[in-house]
Amino acid sequence: MSNLFKKIIIFLLASFFIISLAKAEEEEVYLQSVVDQIQVILKDLKTLEKAVYQKSDISSSTNSNSMKADGLNEDILTKHLLKLNEIENQFRELTNKYEEVNFKLDKLSSRVTKIQSDTQLRISDLENNETTVVTQKNTNLPGTSKPQDFGANPGYSTSNLPKQQAINSIESAKAVIEEEPENKQSLLPEKSAEEQYEFAVSFMKIGDYETAELALKEFIDKNKDHNLAGSAQYWYGETFRIRQLYSDAATAYLDGYQNYPKSTKAPDNLLKLGITMVQLGEKDQGCKMIVGLKKEYPKASKSVLQKAQYEQKKFKCS
Repeated sequence: MSNLFKKIIIFLLASFFIISLAKAEEEEVYLQSVVDQIQVILKDLKTLEKAVYQKSDISSSTNSNSMKADGLNEDILTKHLLKLNEIENQFRELTNKYEEVNFKLDKLSSRVTKIQSDTQLRISDLENNETTVVTQKNTNLPGTSKPQDFGANPGYSTSNLPKQQAINSIESAKAVIEEEPENKQSLLPEKSAEEQYEFAVSFMKIGDYETAELALKEFIDKNKDHNLAGSAQYWYGETFRIRQLYSDAATAYLDGYQNYPKSTKAPDNLLKLGITMVQLGEKDQGCKMIVGLKKEYPKASKSVLQKAQYEQKKFKCS
């Protein structure tokens, strides 16, 4: 059974490795085509430069009194310059694509290397586990090689045991010492509520969402009746949504929608609650919240209303 399991894992890992190599080959082919296009453009660019310089030399050597010839040369030069500008733009776009493909190849190479190391590690673990199982089967552990009748041991006589064994009652422990939890260190500074709010939200700006979660929760607990509590509750939900903890995010948005319905972030709370509900598989409930946003908060900001309309189309809400 272990050999079959081992073969299945090796087969799956080999398949994934082959697919990754195929993708790498496709990226290399695309990269080669980009390089070829760049070389063609460079060749055309050099040819065009020669033509422009030759036209410039010819125009300088012709009769300067001929206005018609000068106008023709200027038109030709203008066309060449426009074409040159167009080629430069194309060259710039191809350079960007080349760098993007290069980045993808580096990332894919790192991924293939990681898959190879993981494959070798898994195979090694399987071989070690199989060796351990075989060793355990061949080893006679103490007390398991031969069954013994412990009742026959003269040191454990069972003839004079009482029919019922007395049980000493144990008095209920009335004086139980309960350890009080250690006081958690406060994250917020000893300043005004506004400064504490800015301090808590600052962790969102630097991407430290775990610390932001703790700081915002502490602010809400200490300032439930403050006019910034609703906004703090919204950002508290955002700390979960960004980390894809959608269940916790939905709970936080729902608390914000119910406890702070008149907050400036109340429309945002309702919108994000609807989006999160759809992501959790509750599409009907989520769509009702998204569609009902405009009716419940008609004076919400234009960006929020536009976002709700976009999400409504995105999730195909009726």
